[in-house]
Amino acid sequence: MIYFDKVSKIYSPTSIALEDVSFTVKPNEFVSLVGQSGAGKTTLLKLLLAEERPTSGQIFFESSDIHALLKHELPQVRRRMGVVFQDYRLLPMKTAFENVAFALEAAGRPDEDISSDVMHVLELVGLADKVWNFPHELSGGEKQRVAIARAIVTRPDVVIADEPTGNLDPLNTREIIRLLEKVNDLGTTVLLATHDKEIIDSLERRVVTLDKGRVIRDELRGRYVL
Repeated sequence: MIYFDKVSKIYSPTSIALEDVSFTVKPNEFVSLVGQSGAGKTTLLKLLLAEERPTSGQIFFESSDIHALLKHELPQVRRRMGVVFQDYRLLPMKTAFENVAFALEAAGRPDEDISSDVMHVLELVGLADKVWNFPHELSGGEKQRVAIARAIVTRPDVVIADEPTGNLDPLNTREIIRLLEKVNDLGTTVLLATHDKEIIDSLERRVVTLDKGRVIRDELRGRYVL
């Protein structure tokens, strides 16, 4: 599904974010990208989302070379990726329902579909009782669950989660990880970037370890070891 082929991102001779990175993510996999701050995890995700361009190498989403696509073709690929950020990125003046609905409105979905789909995903993430709450009325864990609902409401092929538990306490961290596992169990590929050792060791899923921009380890049932 996703293939990084000898990808490098070099900002300057003294600032190499990624160097000769190659790995594949198969459909329905749950893959954790780990490494210390500055290892290259976020850069890698930005390249996958075509927010930045690689210095060299290719990144494929199925058969499409993402960075060879024409400008008008990119939105079609991006709509197949749901993204969850550490800082939630919710719209403060919109309710939980409206934040999730916004993703469907942007995709041009009809109103009747929006109403039923939004309610369904908010129930899935355990927020049926918080539908009309604004972000400032939600806890950190609840905000992140809204963000996950927004990421999955368009039924993407892959969910990309960039340090989604970085601002959460241990209890909410466990709930968010369980939710991502549930999303994966329902058939969606999950690509999780984290530096949380406890998360990785509890998941017992595939782990790709980055260090100074290079893949130093790729294990099917990996642990966080640097």
